[in-house]
This record gives sequence, structure tokens and C-alpha cells, in this order.
Amino acid sequence: MKSIEASPAFEIQSRDITYIGHDLSRPECVLAQPDGALWISDNRGGVTRRTPDGAQTILGAIQGTPNGLAMEASGALLVAEIEHGGVHRLFADGRHEPILTSLSGERLGAVNFIHIDMKGAVWVTVSTRTLPRIEAINRPIADGYILKLESSGPRVVASGLCFPNELRIDELHQYAYLAESARGRIVRMRLLPDGGLGPPEAFGPAPLFEGAIVDGVAFDAAGGLWVTEVKRNGLYRITPDGRCQRLFEDPTGTILLFPASVAFGGPDLRTVFIGSILAKRLATFRSPIPGAPLSHWRRDQPPAA
Repeated sequence: MKSIEASPAFEIQSRDITYIGHDLSRPECVLAQPDGALWISDNRGGVTRRTPDGAQTILGAIQGTPNGLAMEASGALLVAEIEHGGVHRLFADGRHEPILTSLSGERLGAVNFIHIDMKGAVWVTVSTRTLPRIEAINRPIADGYILKLESSGPRVVASGLCFPNELRIDELHQYAYLAESARGRIVRMRLLPDGGLGPPEAFGPAPLFEGAIVDGVAFDAAGGLWVTEVKRNGLYRITPDGRCQRLFEDPTGTILLFPASVAFGGPDLRTVFIGSILAKRLATFRSPIPGAPLSHWRRDQPPAA
């Protein structure tokens, strides 16, 4: 069985971590833009937009609990609303419109995360239809699924998952990588010729460790997959060959509290931002490895060398 090892390349020290933002409300997901702007999920209506000068503005009036974010080519945001279950489009002026609230006449469930890949495909994770949704973590319950939003409508491309959370498509467009929270592991599923997904296979330790709850994922430019974990308040990196490196752990939560997502930003994509459902600000630090740009980043401009 694979296990967690100390990183031979680098470890994050407590002194490396600083904080930005203030009075944030459930800042679960973070999107960074090349101009330095940050879009941070906010349960007061949609997102908090933080400009490079530090100014914060709350945008949106989405009922429920905004969670995962993705940016469309137009600059509008797609927002996963996890409480009532829906996907919303949020415009820069604060207007929003629901674009998906049911599937075959039934409620979607706990819509957790949205990812737009480099080909423009939109992927949506639905963690569970169980109420309250925490029960799907505690047991766990395999009623989570993944949707792909296609021109013909939403399509279920994977099911039987235990609280699927954040998802990324790799740069080669070969696999979808998913944090399966209730099983404490990362799985990957091959992209099939018909646009669907193959069966899940474990990637890295499965579980990450006994009792682990994995949450956020993001690729770096070297192909490593960064993973957040909320029981040890930890950050890990799984190498392309499946080895898991421990970057930081804070079991007391005094420095890193409930790390729910990880995002790369800054002009060189080496500034890391950590989202949280409990903190009122974002933890941030510099990485020796740049992040892999998301689709909206490449549309905006290439990162600095």
C-alpha cells in the first residue's frame, strides 16, 4: 500500500504562511486571474471579488450556499450551490441566472464543484442526494455522481461515488482526477472517446490515511496533484507516479483551518491560496513549483515566465 512520505523537494513551514482578505464568509473556493483579482465563494450571495489593491466587493444574490466556482470564456462565473442544489451563472454586475436545478424532473442533490477543462467542457460534481448531506460523509453513502453539461443537456458520466468533491482534467486530457471525500482518497477516471468517463481507480494512497477526508485538488506545472485534507488540516502532493508527499499538516488548526481548496495565482502562478469553509481569510504562501493554469487563465493571458 502506498503511504505518505516527506517531500524531498520542499515542505511548507509555518513561517511561510501568511493571510489575505478579511471578514470573508465561507470562502470555500478561490479563483485567481492573471491581473491579480481573486474570486472567492461567499454564502452571503455569491462571491467576494478581491482586487489587487485589497478592496473587497460582495456580488450576487444566490439563495443557499455557493460552493465551487469556474469562469466561462465570457468572464461570467459558474457557481455550484450546494444547499438547495443547482448551477448558477453569475455576471460581473451581480446578476445571476439558474442554468441547472433538476435532472429528469428530480432534484440534483448537493452540487459541490464545477470545472471547465481546456476544451471548454463543463464538469459538475454532485456529492450526494442524502439529507442531511453530512450523513454521506459519516457512513459513507455511494450516491454521488458527476455530470457533464453538453449541448444536448446534462449527462451523468459517473455514479456510485462517495461524496465526490473537487475535480480536474489533466493537461493531456486523458483522465479526470477526483477527490472522493468520504473514502478519503483520490481517484482517476479515463476520458472515453464518447466523452464519458471510465471506472474509477485509486491514485495515490487509498485512503490518504485512516479517517482522511480529502477535499480540494489542483495540478502544478510538473504534473503533481495538490490535495487538501480537513481532518489534519493538511496539504499533500501526489506525484505523477502516485507517490504522496506531505507538504504541511496542522492538526490543531491554528495556522491552516479546514483547507477546502487550493488555487495557484500571482503573475508566475507560484502564489498558493487556500480556501476554507471556516476561516474568515485566505491562507497564502509561495510555491517553488508553479501551478498549471486553468482554462480562464490561458484565455486571459499566458503566465509570466
